[in-house]
Amino acid sequence: MSISFAPLKNDTFLRALLRQPTEYTPLWLMRQAGRYLPEYRATRARAGSFLGLAKNPDYATEVTLQPLDRFPLDAAILFSDILTVPDAMGLGLYFADGEGPKFERPLRDEKAVLALREPDLASLQYVFDAVTQIRAELNGRVPLIGFSGSPWTLACYMVEGGGSDDFRSVKTMLYNRPDLMQHILRTNAASVAAYLNAQIDAGAQAVMIFDTWGGALADGAYQQFSLASMREVMRQLKREKDGVRIPSIVFTKGGGLWLEEIAGIGADAVGLDWTVNLASARQRVGDRVALQGNLDPVVLFADPGQIQAEVAKVLESFGKPQAGSGHVFNLGHGISQFTPPDSVAVMVEAVHRISRGLRG
Repeated sequence: MSISFAPLKNDTFLRALLRQPTEYTPLWLMRQAGRYLPEYRATRARAGSFLGLAKNPDYATEVTLQPLDRFPLDAAILFSDILTVPDAMGLGLYFADGEGPKFERPLRDEKAVLALREPDLASLQYVFDAVTQIRAELNGRVPLIGFSGSPWTLACYMVEGGGSDDFRSVKTMLYNRPDLMQHILRTNAASVAAYLNAQIDAGAQAVMIFDTWGGALADGAYQQFSLASMREVMRQLKREKDGVRIPSIVFTKGGGLWLEEIAGIGADAVGLDWTVNLASARQRVGDRVALQGNLDPVVLFADPGQIQAEVAKVLESFGKPQAGSGHVFNLGHGISQFTPPDSVAVMVEAVHRISRGLRG
């Protein structure tokens, strides 16, 4: 079933992802809807809990739109959590105060791993309802990004049972029982692809895979366990909806070492953390993909003049976009919850102004 939405008024972000000419460098921020905004904290308090917020399409719509009402950003990103998929697999997601996400039933033995199945997408309908509602509320203002965690990053949480400093449990399984790890990753890849495709059907105009923990892997293990599973997601991903191209972005935090390989898995754009030199990255990928990034999020704690100077460095490092290249400005990772909103306003204004100037 096709849903009718208002025509898009600002497609700069989508054009940059597809390496088409743009009048300026578009930007959005990872975690742009979040705790640094007082209006988000107020909505979160009304929702009663993080999951109460994420699983209610009305609240999810409200917080997705909040940063766009404050700043002239060039894309909205669905407010959700990367762990909705393993939650729908029956692992029992919950949030402990001050400790982040946890699973009641982590995958700790062969029996649990082999029992893992793709989730019934009906159990994730709240996500797809939110996508459709957000897209309708945007009324064509900017495109909407859907997203998922990568198969490997989801596996980290699913085996560890939560966040980890050393990924001891998941990496032990990877080395001791690669067959079990591959079963998890195959199941996750099929689930992530189906989940993203359902978001596209619901109204997402671009999709992103967050490989937050790919950089925790050794060279060789990264290619075998994280990159291969993301390539499998890309193979199954819808590339257009109703004749309109749906661009895709992949982002491995700590993945600069493998940039050329990441650029080869079939995504339209590769996200970069702040450790990667943009000029070098552009040379390395050529005209294969657009690039997204990569201001250090801590720059936003500096004074306004320094924020503007650091924005200029990022834009000048990428250089003037030409036909066949594309740049989406972003942070090199998610925005800190302690970031002053006024600093974000300075950055957004600087990106738009300076990037227009660079195009002459």
